Amino acid sequence: MQNSTIEGFRLSPQQKYLWRLQQIDSALPYRVQCAVLIEGNLNCEILNKALQNVVNRHEILRTNFQCLPGMTIPLQVIAGYSSLSVYEHDLTGLTEEEQKSKTEFSLHEISQQPFDLEKGTVLYASLFTWSVEKHILILSLSAMNADNSTLLNLIREIRNSYSACLQGKELEDTPIQYADIAEWQYELLNSEDTEIGKEYWRRIDFKNLAKIKLSGELKSTQSLEFKPKVLELKISSGLSDQILSTVAKYNTTSSVILLTCWQILIWKLTQQAEIITGIACSGRKYEELELALGLLSKYLPLHCNLTAELKFNQLLQQVEQLVNDAEKWQEYFHWEDLADLDKPNEVLPICFEFQEGLNKYCEADISFSIYKQYACTTKFKLKLSCLQTEDSINADFYYDSSLFTSVDIKRISEYFETLLNSVVNNSDAAIGELEILSDRNRKQLLFDFNQNVAAFQATSLQRGEYNCVYQLFEAQATLNPDTIAVVFENQQLTYRQLNERANQLANYLQKIEVKPEVIVGICLERSLEIVIAILAILKAGGAYLPLDPAMPAERLALMLRDAQASVLLTQNQFVETLHTTSLQEKTRRLICLDTEWDKIAQESNENCSSIATPANLAYVIYTSGSTGKPKGVAVEHQQILNYLYGILPRIDLPAGSSFAMVSTFAADLGNTAIFPALCTGGLLHIISQNLASDPELLAAYFEDNSIDCIKIVPFHLSALLTSPQAASVLPRKRLILGGETTNWDLIDRIHQYAPNCIIINHYGPTESTVGVLTYQVDAQNLCHISETVPIGRPIPNTQIYILDSQLQPVPIGVTGEIYIGGDSLARGYLNQPEITAEKFITNPFVNRFNVRIYKTGDAARYLPDGNIEFLGRIDNQVKIRGFRIELGEIEATIRQHSDIEQVVVIVREDVPGEKRIVAYFAPSSESVDTLPATSLQQVKNIREFLQQKLPDYMIPSAFVQIKTFPLTANGKIDRQALPAPDKASLAGTFVAPRNPIEETLADIWREVIKIEKVGINDNFFELGGHSLLATQVISRLRQAFQINLPLHYLFESPTIADFAVVIAQKLSEQADEVMLADMVAELEQLSEEEVQKLLANGGIN
Repeated sequence: MQNSTIEGFRLSPQQKYLWRLQQIDSALPYRVQCAVLIEGNLNCEILNKALQNVVNRHEILRTNFQCLPGMTIPLQVIAGYSSLSVYEHDLTGLTEEEQKSKTEFSLHEISQQPFDLEKGTVLYASLFTWSVEKHILILSLSAMNADNSTLLNLIREIRNSYSACLQGKELEDTPIQYADIAEWQYELLNSEDTEIGKEYWRRIDFKNLAKIKLSGELKSTQSLEFKPKVLELKISSGLSDQILSTVAKYNTTSSVILLTCWQILIWKLTQQAEIITGIACSGRKYEELELALGLLSKYLPLHCNLTAELKFNQLLQQVEQLVNDAEKWQEYFHWEDLADLDKPNEVLPICFEFQEGLNKYCEADISFSIYKQYACTTKFKLKLSCLQTEDSINADFYYDSSLFTSVDIKRISEYFETLLNSVVNNSDAAIGELEILSDRNRKQLLFDFNQNVAAFQATSLQRGEYNCVYQLFEAQATLNPDTIAVVFENQQLTYRQLNERANQLANYLQKIEVKPEVIVGICLERSLEIVIAILAILKAGGAYLPLDPAMPAERLALMLRDAQASVLLTQNQFVETLHTTSLQEKTRRLICLDTEWDKIAQESNENCSSIATPANLAYVIYTSGSTGKPKGVAVEHQQILNYLYGILPRIDLPAGSSFAMVSTFAADLGNTAIFPALCTGGLLHIISQNLASDPELLAAYFEDNSIDCIKIVPFHLSALLTSPQAASVLPRKRLILGGETTNWDLIDRIHQYAPNCIIINHYGPTESTVGVLTYQVDAQNLCHISETVPIGRPIPNTQIYILDSQLQPVPIGVTGEIYIGGDSLARGYLNQPEITAEKFITNPFVNRFNVRIYKTGDAARYLPDGNIEFLGRIDNQVKIRGFRIELGEIEATIRQHSDIEQVVVIVREDVPGEKRIVAYFAPSSESVDTLPATSLQQVKNIREFLQQKLPDYMIPSAFVQIKTFPLTANGKIDRQALPAPDKASLAGTFVAPRNPIEETLADIWREVIKIEKVGINDNFFELGGHSLLATQVISRLRQAFQINLPLHYLFESPTIADFAVVIAQKLSEQADEVMLADMVAELEQLSEEEVQKLLANGGIN
């Protein structure tokens, strides 16, 4: 029977923590090893004896770890004797380079050898002979038995033992044993200072500190194996001397200087004000422990708060005090106290350690010095390990290679070296002023990435011949007069017809004083007339203002007044609405293109005389404004031309290709289809709102009409791809995504349906004329680095800068704000010089006068290859379904409601990929008693109020009444603490589905809106539904009932009870049609005689 008794000692607290880490990962990474350079006339036999004597003297070098049955934590089991074998390698026949290479390879090979902690050899030793007077001794131990200080102490022990053996003596002193130290540590926990020490560490609130994510860190959706590697940085002697001078200046230590610089670098790389760094304490602050072997060191959390204004010397003092306090209470910090954290081993991803050592340990005629050193006793993402000797400072960057590449760490090491130089030369500066970018890095970010000046061509036409975009269209009308230019439903126009109609309207407009800088509104449904109107206004020299007829009349009036539009082109169906809402002012001419065309058609169909210049206004598009008032972006002809010439090579389609316009004309998203199509002899398909939002109908249209290219918002495309005909809603050659972030899951779905279609991710605010960055997705994409699809590189004649709050470039991988410069920048905001001056600022990186850059408010970072990844907004602006929305405008509008006193609007993403606007409101004290009794009625009132003022996409999908808004410690509203809306509370009295049709509807609504319970009287849109979600509902209903349901049915019957009636009627009609078809088929089989006989008998019953 096997003996179940083990004689041993309990693990120390450090060993216990490390043991648990090894169960999560593996024991392989956790080791300490070094290569010792031995110079002089070495006696190898004496060295072997000295090494054995050291093993005999120190129990920890003979200690294994064994568990009793049922135990999860092992005991330290000390062997009475352990024979040490030294593996010898003769490299004397090799060149010095070959010797170094062979030794380095062996070091790596040894580091990959697993330890047998239960019964294996504790100390591994290998001796490499380079020459008679030069040897390398490699020592390797498990981190359960050693730490960094152990290596230095072990070298001292070997030197002393070697000296004693040479003299035939034994070392007289008795070393302190590790098992005794472990027991002393536990006794210390019962001392009177224990509670005071633990209280010191409880002050650090680990849970509320943001997780540190470093630049270049690989995206991971799974748990990765910890794979530590190290990159060495040799700090020059000159810089080392300057560091020591700074040490003397502030009467501190090299350790504190280097740690402070490390904190600053991490702060600059993460832009997180609160940072916790794990600092290594040797665990040997008592004199008796200084020379002890074994795992005594631990990493203690150092919590710093950094701001750009903080002076370096102030931070230095803060860090020095924190280090002193941490070392004072180091014995009382234990990871078991953090057991309530999800992953306590990941709390200290950034670590720092510092050691001082002699250059050489000399004895008799030989010397011992460290050649290479490696120690990994805890898990980390990145650790800086510094070793200071008499004449140098070395910095080793340990990193988890499953998260970072060596290129990333090389870059970080360069940043650190640059920062050290900045500190020693400017140590009185604020930390925000300290540099981490070398001159070479700055040049790369500011200039090399922006080397894209180009002289353009479009098809075979030289840019210099044309001042305005409509002239390119006119050239195509001359070259391809009979080619179809534009199609809408069953209507189409050739280039000649389109040009002649545009000319007739342009000449008509010129007669009513439309000229350069005159703004003409276009309030039309999607139709051929929109394209005619755009071209006509540009030809006349004016600028067009696209208006969506679906917008609330009040908002349309606001935009027309702000733009001071003198003419408004519309259709007869909108005239009554325009008149009743006071849009028709005495100074504004209203023209109905459908009823007045006969008069317009009397004008000349020849091209107008060209009176617009490149610097004249071409169009104005309104975007959401934070003050509650939308702002008009004024774009000139020269910016459209720059965009057109820049985007055409990126799209890279032959002349004559077909484009489909699936978005509203009231935003500039569709300009990527309109102008590239009409200026290169292509075919422009205008897709109606009904068609664009119906996946089955759109698929059928695309199957009947060959579409080469579309530009679409990712969310819109996702809704369309829910259809069984998903592959048919994709273009044949180019898919351009824009308007919001694109995720990799969508790319995978697209590739599944259309593997040969090239995907281009396109970015750009309206202020930069449609878009300025493109990224072509291919098989070798960057999904392992970027969380979302990159937005790529700038189009020609455009500069992109990613800057910090001091307008300084941020390093590759670090988050900053996008600033845009170049020829695509809009003129500014119409009639708003103050906001224009605030957002369009002087470019600080060029010496030319009046060169501007636009402050986007978008957060982004450079990826290592120079592509850019979009990271969201840095302010209160969002993008929903491709529309740019200022949450402040929604808040300002809701506050206009007489019953509302306070409101906060945020974007929530409670379901990944499902962004929605949520409004939290508190009623005014005067209205509390008069508010409706139910929250449903309150929400209905607010929603109806907003529908008169805001477009559909800006109306919150959920409203939450709240008594008291949660506040931060600074007294501001804590937006992160606002509760998730309970959609069920927005429903009325619950009435369950009563029949199979209602049950099917309820199931589909629950799935699409992500709600647990839906009653038959609940309103789809009041529960958070919107037009794109409605397309998913319609698509699933078609599959469920096998009937054709237009999208507008859901808008007209938004409750389950009402919509079920519609479906029942359609099913009944379909059944009648089937019965009639069967009867007709039966009659067709009868002879004339049989038919006459049936009629004589009264017909078919």
